[in-house]
Amino acid sequence: MIDAILKLSLRYRIFVVLGMLVFAAFSLWMLPSLTIDAFPDTTPVQVQINTYATGLAAEEVERQVTFPIEQEINGMPKLNQLRSLSKFGLSQVTVTFDDGTNIYFARQQVTERISNAVLPAGVVKPTLGPVATGLGEILHFMVQPASPETSLTDVRTFFDWVVKPSLRKVPGVAEINAWGGEKKQYQIRIDPDRLITYDISFEQVVDAIKSTNMNAGGSNIARGTETLIIQGIARTKTLDEIRNIVVGIKKDIPIQVSDVAVVMVGNDSRLGAISYMGKGESVMGLGFMLIGESSNTITHRLKDKYETIKASLPKDIKMDIAYDRTELVDKVIGTVRGNLFEGGLLVIAVLFIFLGNLRAGIVVATAIPFSMFFAFNGMMAFGIAGSLLSLGAIDFGMVVDSSVVLVEHLMRRMGEEGAEKRNRLELIYEAAMEVRMPTLFGELIIIIVYLPILTLEGVEGKLFRPMALTVVFALVGSLILSLTLIPALASLLLPKKMSHSEPIVVRLAVWIYKPILKLVLRFRIAAIMMVVGVSLVAIMMARSLGSEFIPKLSEGAIVINIFRPVGTSIQEAVRYNTKLEKMVLAAFPDEVKRVWSRLGSPEVATDPMGPEETDFFITLNPREKWTKAKTQEELIVLVDGLIKPLIGQEYSFTQPIEQRVNEMISGVRADVAVKIFGDDFEVLKKKAEQVEQILKTIQGAEDILVEPVSGQPVLQIKLKQEQLAIHGLAAKNVLQHIETLGSQPLGEILEGEQRFPLVAKFPDNLRSRPEAVGALIVTSASGEKIPLAGIADIQEIRGPSRISREWGQRRITIQCNVRNRDVGSFVTEAQKQIKTKVSFPTSRYRVEWGGQFEQLAA
Repeated sequence: MIDAILKLSLRYRIFVVLGMLVFAAFSLWMLPSLTIDAFPDTTPVQVQINTYATGLAAEEVERQVTFPIEQEINGMPKLNQLRSLSKFGLSQVTVTFDDGTNIYFARQQVTERISNAVLPAGVVKPTLGPVATGLGEILHFMVQPASPETSLTDVRTFFDWVVKPSLRKVPGVAEINAWGGEKKQYQIRIDPDRLITYDISFEQVVDAIKSTNMNAGGSNIARGTETLIIQGIARTKTLDEIRNIVVGIKKDIPIQVSDVAVVMVGNDSRLGAISYMGKGESVMGLGFMLIGESSNTITHRLKDKYETIKASLPKDIKMDIAYDRTELVDKVIGTVRGNLFEGGLLVIAVLFIFLGNLRAGIVVATAIPFSMFFAFNGMMAFGIAGSLLSLGAIDFGMVVDSSVVLVEHLMRRMGEEGAEKRNRLELIYEAAMEVRMPTLFGELIIIIVYLPILTLEGVEGKLFRPMALTVVFALVGSLILSLTLIPALASLLLPKKMSHSEPIVVRLAVWIYKPILKLVLRFRIAAIMMVVGVSLVAIMMARSLGSEFIPKLSEGAIVINIFRPVGTSIQEAVRYNTKLEKMVLAAFPDEVKRVWSRLGSPEVATDPMGPEETDFFITLNPREKWTKAKTQEELIVLVDGLIKPLIGQEYSFTQPIEQRVNEMISGVRADVAVKIFGDDFEVLKKKAEQVEQILKTIQGAEDILVEPVSGQPVLQIKLKQEQLAIHGLAAKNVLQHIETLGSQPLGEILEGEQRFPLVAKFPDNLRSRPEAVGALIVTSASGEKIPLAGIADIQEIRGPSRISREWGQRRITIQCNVRNRDVGSFVTEAQKQIKTKVSFPTSRYRVEWGGQFEQLAA
């Protein structure tokens, strides 16, 4: 077969060259469709289930919401991992499937399962997270007030009803999430004292408003040749209409909402907040890419639409891009492009020097771009993204190896005496056949070396398989070229008479090598022993080498995960974050490009933090502008020294992509995570503190953090059963009164196309004081009015802030990063110390290791 291919390539050499030129043109035309990203997407097939349980504490969310959903999900086909997070008002269950599972099949299965879960009344129907991966977060942009008169409510309203709908229409966008700002809400703040005065209950007010704020249809009436549609309208549109709603009658006098409540425009309870560039709060939009799309392409589409919106902004609002994935992608691709170009030039230069013939060098050098075209087409066919790992793996030396051997041997044969008298095509054919089998075996051996990488699965497979496949595609292309294009070009470009003398560089190398070869052949045993000795030394040294899953990619951005005391208010956290932003900007004006902070959770809980948790983002200027540090690691050390006096010890450093990948894979954001499983929270906390102290003694441990699972301030209202019996009260009725301390949804107020919730609630001054809560009046069936404090113990306690579970069992995580040391040796030492120094009461408690190390061990 090889014989026939060579003969045909030489016989129809013009058509071979033209065919390859057409192939090159096609490859260049298709090249823009190659998916480009900075890093292979290693996140698993994953579905997030978010369930909002307004008003429920973490333990109740775990018991009433998370547990039933976990029970339904457990045992699903292709289920790989099940973990959950329960916190105040939110349950998030993360379901991970085996690699290769269709994401839409997985979402369909999850949807069917959770529809069977029995959840308490008042819990919002579970929803699925966006159809995106951990690397789907591609664009962060800020929507800010441009004048002091513009409120965060105005900004958030503009975002929700103008910016978000426009950007969600962009093809390839999975979600536009909102973070921060204040959501507009129509509020009826009911005064409990006025309720007592007018002998009206909270429920009466709520029922009256619900029954009034609605429209109805009365079918239609036929009238001659016309049909009249009957429409009944009672929906309220203004604050005055709400105030005039009648909620009861006393002594023939109607009692209106305005008699017992204050009607106003307010804001919904805040889930999170954003501060930007040290200038106060903002609203952030997060653009998520649909799974399987190209981040580079979708980001550019989003930015184009963003610029269109920005061009027509009202005068009181401004917008700014804070984080753009294409900046990192462009840097990575620029690095790869530069390395490939420089490597190609070096290979061509070496070819010219060692072959000693310009035409021969050109013939061999053509293998480089054409092999790349084969690689690009293979990547597109198999859906492989062009990244630092995949494109950077191509070795031009391997690519041109067979072509170099072929052309060099051909030059030698053509330089032999009498070669010019022979048929040129026959000579080239003979020369090619003489070296074809050795070069073929060489290429196949290299390809076989990469085959084991193709068997890798999980994260390591997603990381390294694209690299191996890209190299294989390039080598296969090189093999095809050495049988077709290279012989054809050699027959067309090489001169008829070749010089038999070798280039001076080769002659010099031979002159140096000859005496060494004679010496080795003379002392063969000694030479062999020397090689064996060097090999043994190398093996011994290799045992002391450290191990790390993958070197860190410098993303050009830093993220500081800050943990403040549980219970910290949003306002206090924003104040500290703004101060921190000003400090960083003032200290590193040449290094820092932008800085912003996000705390709490976004609207769609893709990253459900509490108000005490902050992601502090720092995007960096190009390295050539830096004056205070040379590397990102040095800058981290300087930033660490700056912020430590302000925020104490509870923080860690990471990067945007690194953080998301670690979190999506193992649920933590650090290099190493020690996960302690058990049932009793107090035991888990105690053991976590012991592990924390051990990690602090191990060299290389940095940013040690214990998952904050307790310390949440809770106003606990514990009903007294004997008092309930005395007053003839049912616990259910009393608990319904307690629920009124939160906001009760009553419907919506329409403003054109915009919709805003209408809620009833008690005034904030009542809700913020325990003694005022105790004065809340509960009415018995007999009409007796009893203060809540008379039938319940009301006290402030510290309860769980979050409850993490994995495979249905509670866990607490101690995480840390590793610096100036490899992860493998660090974990080995830590495992030995923890095993000998930490004991557990029963077999229900155990330790597992996660983070980056989890993939290294796999």
